[in-house]
Amino acid sequence: MIQVEQLTLNRDGLTLHGTLYGEADASLVVLIHGFPDTPHSWDHVYPLLVKAGYQVFVPWLRGYTQDSVNRQAHYGLASALADLAAWLELLKAKERLKNKAHLVGHDWGAAIAMSFASGQSEALHSMSLLAVPPIPNLKDIVKAIPNFPRQLYMSSYMLLMQSRFAEQVLSRNNAGFVEKIWRKWSPTWNFTESDFSPTRAAFQNPNIAWAATRYYHNLFAVLNSDNLRANRHLLSPVTTPTLALAGLDDGCMNIRLHQALAQTSYFPQGIESVYVPGCGHFLQAEQPNIIAQYLIQHFQKTDRST
Repeated sequence: MIQVEQLTLNRDGLTLHGTLYGEADASLVVLIHGFPDTPHSWDHVYPLLVKAGYQVFVPWLRGYTQDSVNRQAHYGLASALADLAAWLELLKAKERLKNKAHLVGHDWGAAIAMSFASGQSEALHSMSLLAVPPIPNLKDIVKAIPNFPRQLYMSSYMLLMQSRFAEQVLSRNNAGFVEKIWRKWSPTWNFTESDFSPTRAAFQNPNIAWAATRYYHNLFAVLNSDNLRANRHLLSPVTTPTLALAGLDDGCMNIRLHQALAQTSYFPQGIESVYVPGCGHFLQAEQPNIIAQYLIQHFQKTDRST
C-alpha cells in the first residue's frame, strides 16, 4: 500500500493542492502536468516510481482547481515558478525534501521545469521534459529555423487562447473542444472516457478554462516585468542533466524541430533524447510503463553523478 498525503498551500489568496506519494526518506520526484490536462495524467506513472524507491509529489497548477481561481490573480510562468519554489520549501519544512529533487514536466510543466532549472539548478538532481524540447543557445536555435514554420502552424491554437471567447470555447459542450484537442495532439491514442473525465470535469468549469488560457496570455504580455523575467529564464540555456522525451505522433510538437533543438552537442552538462513510437503528446498517459522506465533510468544515473 502506497503512503498518500494530501497537501495544500495558500498563496496570493488561492488554495493550491498537491498529493505526496511514498516513503519520507526516499529521493523526491516532482511531476508537473500541462495543458489541457490535470495531475491525473500521472496516475499510472507515480506508482511505478514509488515502487522503484522514490517519493513523488504531484501538484495541481494554479487555476486548475476551483479554489485556486481568482480573476485578480496571476496565471502564468512567473506565478507557477513561485508556486513550485513554495511547494519545495513546504516539502523541506516537512522533511520530505532533504537534498535535491528530480523535476519532471509535461507541456506547460516542461516550460516551468526549464525556467526553474535555469534559476535554481543547484536544487535539482535532474530534469525530464515531456513533449517540449530543451532550449539551447541562440546560435543553435538559429540552425533550427527551417523547422519553425510548421511549428507555428501547429501552435496556432495559442491565438485562440488570447481571445476573450477562449474560456467559452474550452468549457462549452462538456469540454468537447478540449476532447478534440486531445484527439488531434495524440492521434494514435484511443483514450477512454475514464482517461479524459478528470480533464473534462476541470475544463467544463468556465473559471478553470479562463485561468488556463491566462498562461498563454501572460506568455506574450512581456510588458509585465514578472512575465519578462520568467520568459528570460525559459530561454536561458539548460544546465541541468536532462532527459527529453517526445512521442513521434505528437500533433502539437513538430518532432523535426524537437530533434533539431535537443542535440547532445548543444548541452555539455548532458542530455538524452528519446522519441517514442506509437505515442502522441500525452506520453505519460499513453505509455506510462515505457515513460516510467526511461525516467527511472535517468534518475538513477543522475543520483550517482550529482
